[in-house]
Amino acid sequence: MMRPFHFVYSKFLDWSSSRFAILWLSLISFLESSILPLPIQDLLLASMSLKNRSKAYYFATICTLASVLGGVAGYYIGVFAMEQIGPLLANLGYQPKIDQIQVWYLKYKFWIILIAGFSPIPYKLFTISAGMVTIPLIPFVVFSLIARGARYFLVAFLVRKLGKMADQWLNKYIDWLGYLLIIIIILFVWYEY
Repeated sequence: MMRPFHFVYSKFLDWSSSRFAILWLSLISFLESSILPLPIQDLLLASMSLKNRSKAYYFATICTLASVLGGVAGYYIGVFAMEQIGPLLANLGYQPKIDQIQVWYLKYKFWIILIAGFSPIPYKLFTISAGMVTIPLIPFVVFSLIARGARYFLVAFLVRKLGKMADQWLNKYIDWLGYLLIIIIILFVWYEY
């Protein structure tokens, strides 16, 4: 059986040993919230926490702050995108989708940010769309901190609690988890379009 996600996981273990591990974690967390298509910072956070369990919560804090800053960048990408390409999107027939996103934010308030920030759904879809429909920035940041913090501190807690058992479990099931994540993303995109 081909194991592409196991290869990626092994690379993350290598990166977590690098002297630039904190920089990698910050950069990947930032980019995942604004432009990267897959939530790969969880793997780096888990592998770094496995290597140094006493710093797991420190790594989770860095991951959270970088992710929220990336979310703010995504928000402003959305603001800029609407100003620049909003009329084009409307002409291409995307206005109903933009209106739907606005309805979701109005209907679910900031619960949608809590759900998106914690779930495997690509967070950048919500950060960029939040900027496109110009929801208030301060509550967006607060709810992002709560959701992203809960997610990353949960990863850190599980790694601290389970230690090597978590590494063994990831080595065994990482490919299945990767394929499951791809299926979830495909189903989400298919459902939305």
